[in-house]
Amino acid sequence: MKNNKHKILVLSDLNESTSKTLISGVSLAKIVEADINFFYVKKATEVVDKDNQLSAIRTINENYRSIDKKINCIINPISDNYNVNINYTFTIGNVKNEIGRYIDENKPDIIVLGKRKSKRMNFIGAGITDYILKNYKGVIMISDAENSLEPNKELSLGIFNNVNPNSFIESIIRSTQKTIRSFKIVESSRSTKQEMLSLDKNRIEYVFVKGDNAIKNISNYLSKSNTNLLFVNREKKNSNSKQSNIKEVIKTLNCSIILTT
Repeated sequence: MKNNKHKILVLSDLNESTSKTLISGVSLAKIVEADINFFYVKKATEVVDKDNQLSAIRTINENYRSIDKKINCIINPISDNYNVNINYTFTIGNVKNEIGRYIDENKPDIIVLGKRKSKRMNFIGAGITDYILKNYKGVIMISDAENSLEPNKELSLGIFNNVNPNSFIESIIRSTQKTIRSFKIVESSRSTKQEMLSLDKNRIEYVFVKGDNAIKNISNYLSKSNTNLLFVNREKKNSNSKQSNIKEVIKTLNCSIILTT
């Protein structure tokens, strides 16, 4: 029997925020009824140095056992607490190559990445976030360590500019009864201050004039409204509707983000 469930892939480097990233992935999995998989790559250069072949094999085997134990210590409590099955895989090698190979072979529908507290974009070594943004065309979730999702708790949702509707997004929106906040940046406005428009009882729109502080102002509104998940469209609508730089949005906004397609 064919499995038609969405497939969620959580990527992490086993840092201190891995549990929160994984829990955010579990939250999505529960809402959209998806299978969840965890994948980790350890750099080969961190395992094998200039030892002889026998020593290298021994070191690799020891690392495999250590990695397996560490992943289980992270996954098992989450799996038990939220009653969800989490599959995991790990390997040793070139990080980008192994991630690319895994994505090609398993074709996940959603990739979940963690965002560190620092301003750097990296989560598994240099350039991996950029690599995923450039090479993976599906839905990406960036989980904020300070504002991660929690399973079985109602989400507070926001939408940045316009988002293309699909069954995945609609499932998430239907999961909450809270007011949805829509944030929009425009080229100019008759008013110099932000507008707040009540579209209906379940949606409020905030309009910001394009400028250096627009993204920062949106971030402040997200904090004030306790929004913990924001939809952001990765695509440009047209030449007259430029979207803010995705990396700037990810770095500045202090909530978890879903980059839609």
